[in-house]
Amino acid sequence: MLETINTPQDLKGLSIEQMQDLAAEIRTLLVETVLRQGGHLASNLGAVELTLALDYVFNPPEDKIVFDVGHQAYVHKILTGRREAFARLRERDGLSGFPRVGESEFDAFSTGHASTAISAALGMARARDLMGDRHAVVAVVGDGALTGGMCYEALNDAGSTRTPLIVILNDNEMSISRNVGAVSTYLTKMRQGRLYGGARRAVKRGLRNLPWVGEPVLRGVSNMVGSVRRLLLGEHFFEGLGVRYLGPIDGHDLKTLIAVLKKAASSEEPVLIHVATQKGRGYEPAEEAPDRYHGVSPQDAAGTQGISNGKIAVAELIALAEKDIRVTALTAAMPTGTCLSDFERRFPERFFDAGIAEEHMITMAAGMAAAGLRPYVGVYSTFLQRGYDQLIHDVCLEALPVTLLIDRAGLVGPDGATHQGVFDLSYLRQMPNMIVASPRDVRQLKRLIQLSATVDAPMAIRYAREGDDMGQNLRDREPLCLGTWEELIAGDGVEILAVGRMVRVALNASVELAQRGSACGVVDARFVKPMDETMLRELAGKHRLIVTLEDNVVAGGFGSAVNEKLAQWGMAHEALNLGVPDRFIEQGRLEEQLSECGLTPMAVADAVAARWNQ
Repeated sequence: MLETINTPQDLKGLSIEQMQDLAAEIRTLLVETVLRQGGHLASNLGAVELTLALDYVFNPPEDKIVFDVGHQAYVHKILTGRREAFARLRERDGLSGFPRVGESEFDAFSTGHASTAISAALGMARARDLMGDRHAVVAVVGDGALTGGMCYEALNDAGSTRTPLIVILNDNEMSISRNVGAVSTYLTKMRQGRLYGGARRAVKRGLRNLPWVGEPVLRGVSNMVGSVRRLLLGEHFFEGLGVRYLGPIDGHDLKTLIAVLKKAASSEEPVLIHVATQKGRGYEPAEEAPDRYHGVSPQDAAGTQGISNGKIAVAELIALAEKDIRVTALTAAMPTGTCLSDFERRFPERFFDAGIAEEHMITMAAGMAAAGLRPYVGVYSTFLQRGYDQLIHDVCLEALPVTLLIDRAGLVGPDGATHQGVFDLSYLRQMPNMIVASPRDVRQLKRLIQLSATVDAPMAIRYAREGDDMGQNLRDREPLCLGTWEELIAGDGVEILAVGRMVRVALNASVELAQRGSACGVVDARFVKPMDETMLRELAGKHRLIVTLEDNVVAGGFGSAVNEKLAQWGMAHEALNLGVPDRFIEQGRLEEQLSECGLTPMAVADAVAARWNQ
């Protein structure tokens, strides 16, 4: 049946039974494809019936459906003419793992980060009203998104003006890991109300069957029951924001979903529909371990794992915490991804999950540091961007000892443009008092974390997901001192200053250049800020060409910092800055992205040779 569905219009003539069969086919396709290609599995398995109902009731692309984050949008892609392209999910020039406006007219808004959909949808709804249109606008958000403040800013705004808008709250009790906080507790209370709702329906059926007195008694009781329900379940929270609340309803009951969506579509006010779903539904391993199957990679499916920098970093953090009771760990709904779940198991009282609220997390860490603790913040590079102002105003202004453990730095492969960690060096080095470091390998990562315990200032340690154990083949400078670099190979006329995982690329490029008859030096520039000014001045004095190499955007990055320092010293010098170009880098294998950016050993050797021979 799935092969006959190319647009949402093809759903309109199907019966509920046919759509249930279609849901089973979709789940089979999801499991087969995502285990092979990698991507978000459990979240999409839980949203199959909900997406079928949305595309059945509404008429995209005229009606706008905005998926928050987008990790539950695969089914919508399959139903909107991209079924065959789904086989190339997350490949270079293939189907994106997130909604992309440029990919299909059925994707109303490009998304990749959480808690954004309601704000975007409200903007679309207001544009519709100003232009005199009548189409529906729907935001689909997970309950994890409600741990982020943007959702409440948008709901408060929508409710104050009564702008017609539909918000689907897909409540599966999880974001990536198990949800935390008062909002999660509140939603649990409302989910439990479904039992209450079932009892209420049974009473109503019984009253209707009573002759003469049934209907009058039912009308009198209904008002009282509604008041009791609001008292017990707290529905007044959303209603108090000016948003009509419907639910909770079973997110796998197509008949009920369709009926409620049709009711909401006719509303002239903002409506929130609370839908309860099961993450990972239909695939037993994902049902039993939804966090494990939230996002899978082809390696996960094959059962193979490489060295994880996150694992290494957290193991070292645990060692620090065993010696210092002031050490705490914070994350924003990412305990598994950042590996801080290991810290949580060891020190549960010193672990804090702030939910999807990076701004709050950063300022909370600042508060901890101001009160005498040593907080460590585990966060992906792409999500740290959301705490930019808090880093400047709340952490750096008073030089508080907050250490950032920045995972997924640099190019990230199949997650693509929304998740590339290629901006952190540029914005972190702008911040007064901030120390910025990037280790070349797992051994140096450990040493930097040890160093952080002795530094009374903000410090950022950024690293890629995959670890590198090349440190055992290279000498160490003892002790590791703040702001020092290490020359790994001496050069003759040209020196490559490399940051983080680019050190290995620089070493391999040096070997290639040596085979061409050029002796190229390599420096591990592990501190982007403060820089090793003594070594930089020395190198600039004896080499004609200084090359910088980083997996960060060239604009404002490490290379810019080197250029600025040389200009400040009045040293007119030939420089070649290699890094990520001034454009968004799309999905693909990491090797493909490095090649696109000219960051492979051969490409670096070619660029250096071309400049050297000018």
